[in-house]
Amino acid sequence: MNSVTHKAAARGLAKRPTDLGHKHLSIDEKAVKKGHKYISILSDEQTGITIGATAGRTKESVEKLRTSALTEHQRSKVETICTDTWDAYIYGAKTYFPAAKHCHDNFHLVDYLNKAVDKVRRREVKQHEALKNTKYIYLKDHMNLSEKQRIKFESIKDANYEVSKAWRIKENFRDIQFKQTNDEAFIIYMRCRQDAMAAKIAEVTEVVEMFDRHLKGIINAIETGANNARAERLNGAIQELDL
Repeated sequence: MNSVTHKAAARGLAKRPTDLGHKHLSIDEKAVKKGHKYISILSDEQTGITIGATAGRTKESVEKLRTSALTEHQRSKVETICTDTWDAYIYGAKTYFPAAKHCHDNFHLVDYLNKAVDKVRRREVKQHEALKNTKYIYLKDHMNLSEKQRIKFESIKDANYEVSKAWRIKENFRDIQFKQTNDEAFIIYMRCRQDAMAAKIAEVTEVVEMFDRHLKGIINAIETGANNARAERLNGAIQELDL
């Protein structure tokens, strides 16, 4: 962990209250040194407080977070814990927080689909001149598009491009309404899945099949509304300090 990142994480740790009563946690990673090394961060999703940070993103890293950050009693009170689909984080969440619902939140679902959308765009741009210089048009939140970008998107969004279809699939997942009953969560997911698979876009199909392997965590997130948004903002702030 470089010195600037270490100081940023340390400031977050210093904000921890003494009577930790965390109910909704996330385990996430932060790439440092141009992505060649990582730190693992345990944070409180409700407050944004950093609970623990350690080098690496292995099972041993999560073990260090577990032993240094929270007591067994505190871990037993955690209700939800969000991670991405990294095996070490899934293992840590299920092993060290057995009473909590393990969740794969909407932020990560959309992130995986965004990457699929960009793969489709890069494939199709070789055949379609109109798709040149559209990377950020498809990846940005459309509330943040410039007027020029908006005009460009309107000119191509209804064309029969696979990237436009993939973008709409991604938006369907992004628009999932959370805090549903378990049955409703399953139905909502399956509707989005059906639309995605019907498009027969290889890059999207690959992501959705990965979602299927992590179905329980996704349903838990839709049911509880748990998400990693604060953790991602924290990681972004650390990223800015590293640059």
